[in-house]
Amino acid sequence: MIKENLQEVNQVLINSCEKAGRAVSDVVLIAVSKTKPIEMLTEAYECGCRHFGENKVQELTEKYEVMPKDIKWHMIGHLQRNKVKYIVDKVYLIHSVDSVKLAEEISKEAQKKNVTVSVLIEVNVAGEESKFGIKPEEAEDVIRQIAPLPGVAIKGLMTIAPYVDNPEDNRQYFAQLKQLSVDISKKNIDNVNMSVLSMGMTGDYAVAIEEGATFIRVGTGIFGERQYVI
Repeated sequence: MIKENLQEVNQVLINSCEKAGRAVSDVVLIAVSKTKPIEMLTEAYECGCRHFGENKVQELTEKYEVMPKDIKWHMIGHLQRNKVKYIVDKVYLIHSVDSVKLAEEISKEAQKKNVTVSVLIEVNVAGEESKFGIKPEEAEDVIRQIAPLPGVAIKGLMTIAPYVDNPEDNRQYFAQLKQLSVDISKKNIDNVNMSVLSMGMTGDYAVAIEEGATFIRVGTGIFGERQYVI
């Protein structure tokens, strides 16, 4: 199942890049493996996946210990400050930096472990009350406060778009995030790179790619529906 699903996702990725006139190599697929067992991750790994995304720190660290070391781990869920110390030396990228305080904690723990942590600033483009992320109009100010922190490297922006039946409904939000990244890039802020746009999930990643996504986060489309422990 996973092999066939990955083939399908990759074909959509290729088609979307062609439609947008982009190189396929510009878009990286993150297999969102939250709640999924090691066996399923291993199958995805054997099919070529090297980027995996997790929502919870404990799950990421447990899987990190047993999975191959060439995997690039992405922290895509809301990150509590008291959990930062467990992952700063394990993650390839933290997508969900939504406050200066969180960035300060990452900086503190990064210095302790002598690492530089790549982060994305999470922006709540759609303004949903149920979602984390800073307001688009606050982004530049927040980025300017985070940029000088030692051990932290801003690589771009991330958003979680609303759950919609029609992916086209989210095109506006992806376009807004892309425009925001372009606007911030023009400011030439030291230690700030806007090369990464993390946006698009199983239901809308094709549209996200057309609007400039460089990382897409696909879970259900690869692994099937999530299994929750009750």
